[in-house]
Amino acid sequence: MTIRAAPTPGSQIGARPPAPAPAGAARGERDTPPTRAAPQTTRPEGGPALLAAARALLPRIRAAAEEIERERRLPVALVRALADAGLFRMSLPPSLGGPAIDPLTRFEVIEAVATADAATAWCLEIGSSVAWMVGGWLREDVARAILCRHPYDLVCGAVAVPRGHARPVPGGYRLTGRWPWGSGCTHSAWIAGAGVVADDGASPGPTGAPVVRVFVVPASEVEIIDTWTSIGLRGSGSHDYAVRDVFVPEERTFSLLSDPPAQSGPLFAFRGLYLSAAAGLALGVGRAAIEALVELAAVKVPNRATTLLRERGPVQAQVAQAEALVGSARAFACEVLADLWRTLRAGDEPSARQRARYRLAITHAMQAATQAVDLMYGAAGGSAVYTSCPLERQFRDIHTLAQHASLAPTTLEPAGRLLLGLEPGAPFF
Repeated sequence: MTIRAAPTPGSQIGARPPAPAPAGAARGERDTPPTRAAPQTTRPEGGPALLAAARALLPRIRAAAEEIERERRLPVALVRALADAGLFRMSLPPSLGGPAIDPLTRFEVIEAVATADAATAWCLEIGSSVAWMVGGWLREDVARAILCRHPYDLVCGAVAVPRGHARPVPGGYRLTGRWPWGSGCTHSAWIAGAGVVADDGASPGPTGAPVVRVFVVPASEVEIIDTWTSIGLRGSGSHDYAVRDVFVPEERTFSLLSDPPAQSGPLFAFRGLYLSAAAGLALGVGRAAIEALVELAAVKVPNRATTLLRERGPVQAQVAQAEALVGSARAFACEVLADLWRTLRAGDEPSARQRARYRLAITHAMQAATQAVDLMYGAAGGSAVYTSCPLERQFRDIHTLAQHASLAPTTLEPAGRLLLGLEPGAPFF
């Protein structure tokens, strides 16, 4: 099933929410509202205000949870609220309308949103990460044309694995490809995708490896293919997307692996910095699962029992274990992020040990959060299998998140290699 091509930049989120699809319409198909003048928005300044704005939106996010799950996308009104709060632009420099918040604050913002809904947090993490790349690696006037013409010109994309093929032509490239995991593609005005630059079959770089670049394309030139029928993170709308022989100007391409950043400063000095918020996302889900179990245990009397669930010794031990898992993983992640940020602000290169601990902290947070959710799901008993129980969705969401390649146990090996004095053998380490 194919979802209609995305609207012109600014039109989808800048317009009023679309009317419900008529009966029989393809699930996930979207209307294309007309473009209208962008409203004035007030964005908080600095990290504390941004975190407060995120927390203020939590009741609204929770209220939309069922719709998010059912429609397999974020509601337009919610996306607008997140954008109005400045959350998608939190990692942009002031010259591009962002507060350039530090990675620890971004971690906390994503963590807070994840306690309300993991799919919303995932879309925000992806959208703010790709915006950071576009704003940091494209020439500033080009980045401004993509990010700043309309307050709802959001970006997304799969940039880690090159699924596209780009043929050099005068002024740019002709791009063809299909990418999975297009999280947020149903509400984005621009979509990025990584591809191999190939002319007559091969175009090796200086090291002999293929040249890989990221290509930024207007969503109106992208076909979104309805593939996201998943067990978890259903509301992320992570459909496949494709382009066929689309022209991409040279100035709308970059290499996160080899190009120097166009922006200066510590926020753009470490190419793997965008991954930091994923740890907050996982730990936010873990924290929400603990809270859900504590709330359930205060009212549930298990079958063939006369006391509340919280009076049972095994449940008490499981809650304690989950608390230790989430709390210790969070403390480790915050320690590592603070140490890395001090180094970057000083203008220094992170050491091999710092780089290893950075990725280790992210993967460890994912593993610890997954264990904590599993413990809470098991402690809840049969109540956890019902969709009316938050643990049911948290269980599905955390296990879907854990399957992502950037968070998988395989990332422990490059971290271990660095700690042992070897080259990591993987990008972004």
